[in-house]
Amino acid sequence: MSGASLSRHQQSVLRELGIDVWRLRQPSSDAVAGAAAPAAAAAPEPATTAPAVPVPTGAVVSGDWDAVNAAIRGCTRCALSASRTQAVCGVGSRQADWLIVGEAPGADEDRQGEPFVGRAGQLLNEMLRAIGLRREQVFIANVLKCRPPNNRDPQPAEIDCCLPYLRRQIELLQPKVILVVGRIAAQTLLQADKPLGALRGKRHEFEGIPLVATYHPAYLLRSPTQKSKSWADLLLALDVMAGKA
Repeated sequence: MSGASLSRHQQSVLRELGIDVWRLRQPSSDAVAGAAAPAAAAAPEPATTAPAVPVPTGAVVSGDWDAVNAAIRGCTRCALSASRTQAVCGVGSRQADWLIVGEAPGADEDRQGEPFVGRAGQLLNEMLRAIGLRREQVFIANVLKCRPPNNRDPQPAEIDCCLPYLRRQIELLQPKVILVVGRIAAQTLLQADKPLGALRGKRHEFEGIPLVATYHPAYLLRSPTQKSKSWADLLLALDVMAGKA
């Protein structure tokens, strides 16, 4: 997709996101066009491949989509099941090429049973619209399916209990690209302890599936000056989809 392919509607969306002009890179340049974009970024680093995430004994998940969703809704593997309003399975197309993975449900998601429905979800929708995607065309899920109290970071044991559900969703979906948003999701799928700033801006792989990491929309709401970096990450994900990165 070239800069010229941005419609007036998409340019309007970008202005709503706080970016003066978000344009797709020309094939000959990695720079993000527009006054709000940062200086031209270096070429993406070589791909790094994450090893398989270990699955706790007895925690393997199998079955089709309906079976997995039923297992998530009835899960009592960790203490979060006692405090949740409802588990949050995931939402979107089960034939999607794009998988968006966040950290865990928040208060709005816990009430509604759907990921990314609050202000952060609205921003995520706008980010997707800016690259020509609708929410219904992607699949959105979280590492954790239940909300941690007071939105605290997930604990390692909670991730170990819940990650098999996400792994099975990935197996069923077989996406062409995974976009992980936020530090916890990126570190979990890449089995890395590096800060998100060191993980974004390059192509990774999760068990053979291309993966791009970027900032969580909730962080972008608090730090709007970082939106141009997330735009660059979205462009990288588009390049991955097009076989250019």
